[in-house]
Amino acid sequence: MRERALALRADELPAYLYDLAALREHARAVRAALPDSVELYYAAKANPEPEVLAALTPYTDGFEVSSGGELAHVRRAVPAAALAFGGPGKTPGEITDALATGVERFHVESAYELHMLAALAARSAPGRTVRVLLRFNLPVPGGSLTGSSLTMGGRPTPFGIDPAEADALVRPLTDGGYPHLELVGVHAHLASGLAAPDQLAVAEAVVDFALALSERHRFRLREVNVGGGMTVDYAAPATRFDWAGYGAGLGRLASAHPELLLRIEPGRALTAYCGWYATDVLDVKRSHGEEFAVLRGGTHHLRTPATKSHDQPCTVLPVDAWPHPWPRPPAVRDRVTLGGQLCTPKDVLASGVAAAGLRAGDRVVFSLAGAYAWNISHHDFLMHPRPGFHFLGV
Repeated sequence: MRERALALRADELPAYLYDLAALREHARAVRAALPDSVELYYAAKANPEPEVLAALTPYTDGFEVSSGGELAHVRRAVPAAALAFGGPGKTPGEITDALATGVERFHVESAYELHMLAALAARSAPGRTVRVLLRFNLPVPGGSLTGSSLTMGGRPTPFGIDPAEADALVRPLTDGGYPHLELVGVHAHLASGLAAPDQLAVAEAVVDFALALSERHRFRLREVNVGGGMTVDYAAPATRFDWAGYGAGLGRLASAHPELLLRIEPGRALTAYCGWYATDVLDVKRSHGEEFAVLRGGTHHLRTPATKSHDQPCTVLPVDAWPHPWPRPPAVRDRVTLGGQLCTPKDVLASGVAAAGLRAGDRVVFSLAGAYAWNISHHDFLMHPRPGFHFLGV
């Protein structure tokens, strides 16, 4: 990655660099840590690049998509992959397309969505039974998860169904009211940024809720999807989620309920480590006692640090050559804030970086850029050129 970042011409920057060999090795290790009885779906929203999807395919059981656009994109990239269609606000057109393309299961987010799916399934897929998992907004185990970076469960959000509505929604699925739908299980994604012990607590709580629901309504509970949200520590990029401990805990949970198929849906924790964002320093300047490096590109390419309010980990690669006749501005302090080209003070990728001697023309490479980076960014603000994409280890 260092060699490739230095070899790129200035007019080829910024650029995303993806190490597909490292991605495959990481995915292989994650799959090996999980029991055979646990399915692994990749949340395509984290990084839907076709090369990334293809690299993950041998180690996953399917992909979770959350829009009609993602559905069409993933179908083109990995046509044979099993798909689950989740996310709030599904439109009639999206559901019709999903039914037509044979989506294997639907994660239903509301009573309205269930009624709509039932009507469209009766009309669009009359000879087929559509598998449904109801997504619930369940209380977070213990009342709070202090390590969570983003909590979707146990509080007012647009995601999932309130547990108080569970019985009313299950009845038509079990008494023949929706003959084209089959309730096969429960889905819940309660929080993101969780360490393995908290993830296991979430999984146990979701399974307990699902079992109680199936016992009340006497339906066969076949699947429980406990979501994703495994932590990625941007402040300590060498730290990894404890997949071995998590897999062992899921194994104990699966052994206690051998009739259930457990499924997880990681996104960021699979692909974050395989991507880098490489750019160069355009200017170094001082402002009110602080020093700033203005980089080519910015948060319109790599929005993650702005959305998560963190410093993106980075490495400075010195470049000796300076091709211009004007003076080369250097940093004179030990700490430099790295910002981009946008007309907003929020265009900051990392603050107070130890970069003594940084100069215009040097390269900066940001790691952990393989998830929620380019695809979540506001690309067209100020209409700067788009970055290049380079895939190593194809």
